[in-house]
Amino acid sequence: MHHDRLTFHLRNILGEEGFVHLAQAVGGTRIYVSYHMGDDHPVVQAVGRASADKLSRELAPATIRAPLARRERALYYRKQGLSDAAIARKLGITENGVGKLFKRETDLPERPKKARSPLQLDLL
Repeated sequence: MHHDRLTFHLRNILGEEGFVHLAQAVGGTRIYVSYHMGDDHPVVQAVGRASADKLSRELAPATIRAPLARRERALYYRKQGLSDAAIARKLGITENGVGKLFKRETDLPERPKKARSPLQLDLL
């Protein structure tokens, strides 16, 4: 299965959060998706039993190359409010690399607004 098609298919099966967890845990490696995956299977540990069973029903038996999905993960983490430094650590790239990823995005999600502490408000 072509990389983009596999990414699309995995996102449809697992949802955005499950897909990100899968890519974070096993991205870049070959994974065997069997009819039944034990509790120690990396997919089960990454996405949980229900999502792993759903993936199994859709793909088993198959060996897939789990996508790194750096772009998708970066955007997901950005929506979660993570700093570029935290995103860089999760992706295993530099902060400059994160900046370059985001520079290519036309609809970059804003980070959730953080409430100012009372101390900051007093200083203004």
